[in-house]
Amino acid sequence: MSTANIRHFRPDDTDWLVEQHGLHYARDEGFDDTFGPLVASILAEFNRDHDPVCERGWIAEMDGVRLGSIFCVRLNDDTAKLRLFMLTPDARGQGLGKRLLAQCMGFAENTGYAGMQLWTHESHRAACALYAATGWTLTASEPVHSFGCDLVEQTWIYRF
Repeated sequence: MSTANIRHFRPDDTDWLVEQHGLHYARDEGFDDTFGPLVASILAEFNRDHDPVCERGWIAEMDGVRLGSIFCVRLNDDTAKLRLFMLTPDARGQGLGKRLLAQCMGFAENTGYAGMQLWTHESHRAACALYAATGWTLTASEPVHSFGCDLVEQTWIYRF
């Protein structure tokens, strides 16, 4: 069996990533069709404006098949923002999420950010457990109605 590799995000990954986020979150979370366009706008902005010195995206793949993603973007001079962390269902439970998270956090630290921040939902239990296990701190939790669902938004931070 091959080992998944992690490579830099390329603009030609955009359509796949929008499709996967839309499919996954509709199927597993019940999100409506407003989520896909949000992901598309995030990626359009990244493709147009990102600074490769301090912002980067990665795609995990095995044998040419994409399995997941993670992005590090600039929130401000001191803080990076983790975005678009996703694994396909078949890629879960194999340590690939840990590898993607380590790649992203290592890049942020080596770039000189003092910390990182992310926004997620409480229902993403596996991701939240991974954040807690790697030293992230939950700093805010708030009930909201987003993407056609009642959710609990969470903000997590990490300091290097």
